[in-house]
Amino acid sequence: MKTTLDIQDELLLRAKRHARQTGRPLRAVVEEGLRQVLSPTPPRPRYQLPDLSVGRAGDSDPLEAYSWQDLREIIYGEPEPR
Repeated sequence: MKTTLDIQDELLLRAKRHARQTGRPLRAVVEEGLRQVLSPTPPRPRYQLPDLSVGRAGDSDPLEAYSWQDLREIIYGEPEPR
């Protein structure tokens, strides 16, 4: 099938150069590029966060007894500004 495309000059020059270097017609280079872009890509595996838990499952939370202000003072070593 014939069609007309408006392609950026530099991109067309690069495609023609590539076609010449590989000994193929420009049409074959364009078709290969379209096939690569349109081919289904396998889904990327989902990232799994590493388990960096501390303590054992089911144990009580040792920080539960502290208020946010207490925790801030413990972490930063200074009382929260008022």
